Amino acid sequence: MKKTVPLPENLAGERFDVGLARMLGISRAKAEALICRGEARLERAAKKSEKLEEGDTVILESQEQRPSCPYRPPSFLEILYQDFDIVVVNKPADLASHPCAGWDGDTVTEALERQGVRLCSDGPAGRRGVVSRLDVGTSGAMVLCKSNEAYVEMKRQFASHEVEKTYHALASGYLRGPATIEAPIGRDPGARFRFAVSPYGKDAVTHYRPLETFKGFTLCQVRIETGRTHQIRVHFASIGHPLAGDCLYGSNPKLDCGLGLERQWLHAKSLRFKHPATRVWMRVEAPYPEDLRRSLDILARG
Repeated sequence: MKKTVPLPENLAGERFDVGLARMLGISRAKAEALICRGEARLERAAKKSEKLEEGDTVILESQEQRPSCPYRPPSFLEILYQDFDIVVVNKPADLASHPCAGWDGDTVTEALERQGVRLCSDGPAGRRGVVSRLDVGTSGAMVLCKSNEAYVEMKRQFASHEVEKTYHALASGYLRGPATIEAPIGRDPGARFRFAVSPYGKDAVTHYRPLETFKGFTLCQVRIETGRTHQIRVHFASIGHPLAGDCLYGSNPKLDCGLGLERQWLHAKSLRFKHPATRVWMRVEAPYPEDLRRSLDILARG
């Protein structure tokens, strides 16, 4: 499959590997691998260190046969809570929630299996026990089900928007609040892997409240009523405040560079829901991973 993508204007001047990582929302190492395998290139001859120029076009082309990848140690998941019915993990940013087309890296479900956590038998193949998911590049609290009864109940709670999902997000610029963004989201007609506010999209509601202001950025607490793909990223970009590190949705790479980020600054801080067996309300919180803590330390010293 071959895709041709015009270079976003704000990536001009960046190295090819850095720009590709920000453009696709992946790590720099993954971007380098795509370039080395010939699956990402420019219309002109360019090495990974080549500076991008205005008007460049990126060509993405998957290959059926790939050379063997270097060994990667398996991921180990931090388990925040576990009992007979459910397990809540602190998902790292470089894991997909479950196996899916186009992803050849590690996943939450596979990592749990290696750690001896047996998920329920309900759910599609490869997604047993998965009742909600986080995007690759987003870290934080994620609940999975170990019993079939819990799977049915947690699916119901997520579908009826009973689960309170709280995120922390570092937005570009200065925000006053609290405020609500209510705008439908659908696929961006200009780029298949992006989403955008669209009158033809599905309803989406995002509430945010500023927690702390830094030079050029605002740390926000975010709660979402719906769970559209890239919802928080799209909504913040739509009001002119893309998330730090999220070049796919318009962040400033020059400002992001000083924070040492290789992905969007977005973390699922907590989940509040009724335990599927006891029906008692519970909240599970996920601490920040090292990359997000480090970026906040940099801003605090700023």
